[in-house]
Amino acid sequence: MAEIVDLLIPTRQSAFVQRRRSLLVLSRVRLVSAVFAVLTPLWIPVDLFIFETALSMYLGALRVLASIAFVLLCLSFRGADSIAVARWALVWLLSIPTVFFLISHPLLAQFAISDPAQQVVAAGYAFLPFVMVAGLAVFPITAIEGVLLSLPLLLAYLLTGVLGYQMLPFASHLGAQWLLLLLAVVATLAGMSQLHFMSQLVDQSSHDGLTRAYNRRVGEELLVQHFLTAHRAGTPFSLAFVDLDNFKSINDRYGHEEGDNTLRAAAAALRRVLRRGDVLIRWGGEEFLALMPNTDPEGARIAITRLREAGLGIRPDGHPVTASIGIAERSVDDCQQWQDLVEKADQRMYIAKQTGKDRVVSVGDLLIAGAGPDGAPV
Repeated sequence: MAEIVDLLIPTRQSAFVQRRRSLLVLSRVRLVSAVFAVLTPLWIPVDLFIFETALSMYLGALRVLASIAFVLLCLSFRGADSIAVARWALVWLLSIPTVFFLISHPLLAQFAISDPAQQVVAAGYAFLPFVMVAGLAVFPITAIEGVLLSLPLLLAYLLTGVLGYQMLPFASHLGAQWLLLLLAVVATLAGMSQLHFMSQLVDQSSHDGLTRAYNRRVGEELLVQHFLTAHRAGTPFSLAFVDLDNFKSINDRYGHEEGDNTLRAAAAALRRVLRRGDVLIRWGGEEFLALMPNTDPEGARIAITRLREAGLGIRPDGHPVTASIGIAERSVDDCQQWQDLVEKADQRMYIAKQTGKDRVVSVGDLLIAGAGPDGAPV
């Protein structure tokens, strides 16, 4: 059910899937724009040969303008990687032929088109919305995006019939409208299928097979992205460095299978206390990073406190799994690079280790949980 909802709502995918999707959409928008920029003016000689001079000149000028618009779109959005920008690129890609259709269709209706050859070419103009709706199938989109992107084309085609500019009899025009709607549904389903397939591939390549947390390679990419976003927006961004205590002894005494079970349980416990927008990364061995965007140190402390209260699982000897945790925050710790943020949290995690383990060290090197080496509260 969760996978189905992810294919319906645009904001349900993870940040990593959204970024991969945006890059794919932008690359295909540029490719399609380049192709249309070349093909659109190539049809001008056909119009000159088929239609009378006045009409062909109008259509030729319209084609040149559309080609220029496609060139500009092809050269735009370079370096962008956000899904919002990708959606706007897709909107512009569909807007150019939609405007072309809304201008060319009434223009053709003003001239007498009786020759069979002219009628064949004019029909090509009439079915432009069908081509563009079918083109949605090459983009990984959600159901809502498919509806919103195809709706202007459906309305444009309907509008030409209502205003009397249709090339076909009105009854046939309505039948074509129904076909256009069915084509939009099929194209949207194809786009959703692409999104599902892409999400599965991204999920398999980006997650650690044992704990289902993000692997370090992808984790660093997400860390950079979240850090830059927080830096530009001036929003808080907290990071917790979690290191399981005495993990090596589990592998040594009970074997690697029990060690794997312990890691799985700890990762599951971490995911339960993190919000949907937070990110869990297996940094290496028994170390995890929890990225918490839009979270100040106090919010991060509350989340980690919930984690400690819920527990990280049970060791094979029956004792609870514990962890030493360091918390850092971008603005309070004045971190200018993401590496600085990780280093701060790592240093505080080591302070927690050195002062007795099973505790949390947050901003200012203050122990906020646990007791000192001598058993006294800290």
